[in-house]
Amino acid sequence: MKSARNIALLLSASLLSAAAFAHGHGGRMFYDTHYHHNHYYPARGYVSVGLPVGAISVGFGHERYWFHGGAWYRPYGSSFRVIMPPLGIVIPILPSAYVSLSVGGLPYYYANGVYYTAAVPGPGYTVVAPPQEGAVVQAAAVAPALPPPKPDPVIYPRNGQSSAQTEADRQDCNRWATTQPTAMNDASVFNRAVEACMDGRGYSMR
Repeated sequence: MKSARNIALLLSASLLSAAAFAHGHGGRMFYDTHYHHNHYYPARGYVSVGLPVGAISVGFGHERYWFHGGAWYRPYGSSFRVIMPPLGIVIPILPSAYVSLSVGGLPYYYANGVYYTAAVPGPGYTVVAPPQEGAVVQAAAVAPALPPPKPDPVIYPRNGQSSAQTEADRQDCNRWATTQPTAMNDASVFNRAVEACMDGRGYSMR
């Protein structure tokens, strides 16, 4: 669990950056107090002209979704709308902040109105339906408050790539990095994989 939190810290902007993203784009924020979670998220239905830096692209069925800091996004015309994720979609990491739950003796993870369980087979975490009404739910632990996030790396397109191409390459490299051995258990491996991929596509990252 600790390693998943460390990876989440590097891949996803912190609560503070998520709030800044939504406010900076005229969005509304939702304060989740369920299970004493006490975190802000972009409100569902909010439409943004772009995605937060570091958003992870996830394919499911014939659709593509994006995940960032506990919030889920789906294309909405040329923009992106904050949504509830579909049941069954698998994310490689847990949100940067979450609550560990025990439901009928089984482990669950909760954040922003969404419940997750460990994917079978792994790695990753699957979005599942909320526990049935009346089920005994115990909050085992709340993920600790995150330290101030590291600044997002500066990406320099050495070959004059457009901003759209840079963003497409960044998302492709994020997806590729999750396939590397031990990347999901070691944040430094994931980070190096992303940098190597971007360097191979003609970018410098600092």
